Amino acid sequence: MPECGSQCWLCDLPVRFDTYRGCTHGCKYCFVQRKSGLEVQPHESAKQLAQFIAGKRTGETRWADWDIPIHWGGMSDTFQPCEKNMKRSLEALQLLAETGYPCVISTKGKLCIEEPYLSLIGQGNIVMQVSVVCSKYDALEPGAPSYEERLHMVEVLSKTAKRVIVRAQPYICDVFNDVRDNIKRIADAGAHGIVFEGMKFNRKKPGTVRCGGDFVIPVQYLKADFERLRGECHKHGLAFYAGENRLRAMGDSLTCCGVDGLEGFKPNTYNLAHILNGDKVIPGGGITSTRNGDTVSNRISDGGILSQGDKGQVVCRGHAMDGEKQSRIRCGRAGAEKAITEKGSGYVFQKIFQEAGYAAIFREMSFWEALGWMMKNKTRYVKDVLNVK
Repeated sequence: MPECGSQCWLCDLPVRFDTYRGCTHGCKYCFVQRKSGLEVQPHESAKQLAQFIAGKRTGETRWADWDIPIHWGGMSDTFQPCEKNMKRSLEALQLLAETGYPCVISTKGKLCIEEPYLSLIGQGNIVMQVSVVCSKYDALEPGAPSYEERLHMVEVLSKTAKRVIVRAQPYICDVFNDVRDNIKRIADAGAHGIVFEGMKFNRKKPGTVRCGGDFVIPVQYLKADFERLRGECHKHGLAFYAGENRLRAMGDSLTCCGVDGLEGFKPNTYNLAHILNGDKVIPGGGITSTRNGDTVSNRISDGGILSQGDKGQVVCRGHAMDGEKQSRIRCGRAGAEKAITEKGSGYVFQKIFQEAGYAAIFREMSFWEALGWMMKNKTRYVKDVLNVK
């Protein structure tokens, strides 16, 4: 069943779907290699996707009670070689073609430009994202089609899909010239835009700095490159998106996946990336529903309220990811322990707090109050991740 990804506190399309677990592309930089490796196993099915499309939700996605676009292929490539035999992606693609449900598919796999896949993509309400950095990455992606093959994929897909976005990620400054010089070729191939994001490492590398749980390229270096790459994109009629959370506002849209302005693609913009970048967002869907444990009595613009309550207090324990000492936060009333098992938009709040370094336990503090508290206090982790001063 499609569920929320780990970036639901930042991402406009946090609902993820994967027909496989594991990936044979073997990209040296990919976090999936650390999680699942090269061994591929069946994962979510077309039947589960059909249930989601029909309106059935799990605790993680109950808040998203509209046709929120699904991001397919975040943890395993949809069109990797095993698909030729297993055909799980084909079944899901047929469903998407029949229903017209909005979907963003991320891939490096060239099977998507073969039939019947290509025709089904054209019949569906589908944005294709093709990961293409430069030819120097071919050595880092031994099981994937070459850079030139993927550029050809962009050309073919641009005639069929609703929109084609190139993912120049993970980006490193060493390949700036290669990436810049290829932007015209990407535009000529028919892409709508390019999304850029810096490479992340799980261990310290020379020249990197700690940001949240990762080691990353210092933001000032990425910003300098992104400014020049943005100019080159615009010169050739391409949209520029910053998937790099610290620089999200540099993009032509804060919705960095490239679905901005597309009819039928309604993302969830009520997240910290939009809020902390000054976007006047309005929550919708089940986020405002009391059945999901939330009220709209205190909007995030009010700065949030953390009352101690007169019927007892609950202490949330956690530690900031930047290594600060354990913190104790008063945030609610007695009985809040039950809320840790509740889902809906409360799940999104839990994720936000967990990512910020706290274990959230709450009951009578609304979604707005929780986010408002984070905005008002701006933990060091949130400042680093979103480059908020």
